[in-house]
Amino acid sequence: MNQNYALLFWLNRSKARNGKAPIYCRITIDGKRTEISMRQSVDPAKWITQVGQAKPHTTELRMLNNYLDMVKSKVYKHFMELNAKDMFITGEMLKNLLFSVDEKQHTLISIFEYHNDKIKERIGIDVVPSTYIKFNTVLGKLKLYLKEHHNRSDMYLTELNHRFVVDFEHYLRVKHHIAHNTAMKYITMLKKVINMAVNNDWMEKNPFAAFKCTKLNVHREILDEAEITLLHEKEFNIERLEEVRDIFLFCCYTGYAFADVEKLKLTDLAKGIDGDTWIFTKRKKTNTVSNVPLLPQAEEIIQKYEQHPYCVKTGALLPVKSNQKMNAYLKEIASLCGIKKELTMHIARHTFATTVTLSNGVPIETVSKMLGHTKLVTTQIYAKVLENKVSEDMQKLKEKFSLKIQHREAM
Repeated sequence: MNQNYALLFWLNRSKARNGKAPIYCRITIDGKRTEISMRQSVDPAKWITQVGQAKPHTTELRMLNNYLDMVKSKVYKHFMELNAKDMFITGEMLKNLLFSVDEKQHTLISIFEYHNDKIKERIGIDVVPSTYIKFNTVLGKLKLYLKEHHNRSDMYLTELNHRFVVDFEHYLRVKHHIAHNTAMKYITMLKKVINMAVNNDWMEKNPFAAFKCTKLNVHREILDEAEITLLHEKEFNIERLEEVRDIFLFCCYTGYAFADVEKLKLTDLAKGIDGDTWIFTKRKKTNTVSNVPLLPQAEEIIQKYEQHPYCVKTGALLPVKSNQKMNAYLKEIASLCGIKKELTMHIARHTFATTVTLSNGVPIETVSKMLGHTKLVTTQIYAKVLENKVSEDMQKLKEKFSLKIQHREAM
């Protein structure tokens, strides 16, 4: 990597004290300057500006010049070593190396790997495997970005700036065709790692702090009452499809995501404050309480599988298969039921929030509590979905009134 390099010693006369002015080293790389105090001072009358040295009239001044020559050689040596590694060099990097703090210098990939190792150690304590996988995914994308755009395997934290994260987001969107919201999640994870570095005093400030992660509203597919009834009444000759249908409906009636329903045990059932059966558990994703009173439809499904061999053997509440298999079978079920929507396990959670609860007058605060949301604003997304339904329903009502008016006029 060819970079223009220059070094100059100069006297900061404006800071002169007791007849002496401090000496500074100015490193210029590709037009960008970095100033370094040499922690030495000299009488301005004994300084040769053109050559950046003291007049060698005394032993003390000759020793000063020897020191400056040593600094010059050391900085140039560091520059050439980094250049040989094909690294993008900054004056700040050379400054740190000059004062022997390079052992304290951390690199982006090394701290990301350190962070992920710590996350891995906490799996099963307060971290779920999917979190570790997601951070590793971001790390992989980061390594590819450094290789493809900077021809490097790593970068010093001191090199990071706002433009880096802007370019990384652009890379995710253009090169890997990653959707906006997913790209923002990746950037948020990167910022968390950098925040860790700041908190550990590995860097002075977060260069990404000014980058605002935005989120676009996406269409959340839900089932209406007619489609839920259609699924409920459909008879299947294949056992696996019937089981998947029942588990999907159970999630429609409880609001549990796949990760939550998968880990439910019979021991999670207990009598609630009202004397009815509740599920008492925590969300796997956020570790927040998600206690849900069971609707009769959900209780029927639990009773149906009480003696299922898998449930008897493992103590599981329901015979849940892998998420991949569940979603694959749901596509098959949708086709058999004539449902045009692409069914996934997460649609069941959306359906509970909208069609089953909010549409039937359950307060949004109650729905938020059952869903295990940490913020009410998350639940309010479902309320926005309902606004669309209100609009559709009112349009149908307008059409009915219009038909009545037309009928009266025709009489």
